[in-house]
Amino acid sequence: MIEKNLVLDRKNQKPIVFDVFYNKTSTPKPLVVFCHGYKGFKDWGAWGQVAEQFKSAGLFFVKFNFSHNGGTVNQPIDFPDLEAFAENNYTKELQDLDDIITFLISDKNPLSNQINTQHITVIGHSRGGGIATIKASEDNRITKLITWASVCAFGKRTSTTGDLEQWKKAGVKYVLNGRTKQKMPHNYQFYLDYKAHEARLNIENACKHIAIPHAIIHAIDDPSVSFEEAKQLHNWNPKSTLLSLKNSNHVFNASHPWNSNTLPEALQTVVTETITFINTKA
Repeated sequence: MIEKNLVLDRKNQKPIVFDVFYNKTSTPKPLVVFCHGYKGFKDWGAWGQVAEQFKSAGLFFVKFNFSHNGGTVNQPIDFPDLEAFAENNYTKELQDLDDIITFLISDKNPLSNQINTQHITVIGHSRGGGIATIKASEDNRITKLITWASVCAFGKRTSTTGDLEQWKKAGVKYVLNGRTKQKMPHNYQFYLDYKAHEARLNIENACKHIAIPHAIIHAIDDPSVSFEEAKQLHNWNPKSTLLSLKNSNHVFNASHPWNSNTLPEALQTVVTETITFINTKA
């Protein structure tokens, strides 16, 4: 079964749009929740084909849009709502992840009988890897953590650096989206929220408190997030598994849109290794 663009409504908060991929059986399946990265969305590139492979492997796979990623309920692809994008921040993304997990394993989810709540894996790509790591360190419902091309520190990102005085004065700064050519706004609240929650948003501290199986997958030649960041994550949690990829980029050689029926070799390796890791008993 594939159900797309389901909506989780929340009181006084923006809704979350999500997709579920699963085979309907009498046996509950391990839950896998995928978090997209910065300037990302659940329908980017090859993520749909990736999801189908997790479904074929007997897992209950969920991918979702962070509520302030710039998409809407009616247009979940790309970024029609830049006002929402401007008001995004890390703590909102952590709350989104918490809310989607809470819903999925609750009686409010009509598919909850398909989910084994004792086996919950969170996967995060790029910035989503940082969100997944922090969430896994503080939420004992999560039983496995896997990051794809993850960042190792939020404080180093362009979202929290640059000319802070000018940003504060203007109230907003812009980052160009090379694909859509949109000027993506970041309101100054992003920085204020980061500083207010800096201890919680420390990925190094989160890594050092990870007590569950933890896999780190990263391309050696990643031009967007250096492989050195993967090595840092691994150093902070020596019990983690580090898988390095050759001849690959930040999105494992996929692109948007992705029109092929097969995944690029690098991304196929990522998917295969991830599924193996999830199915391996701790």
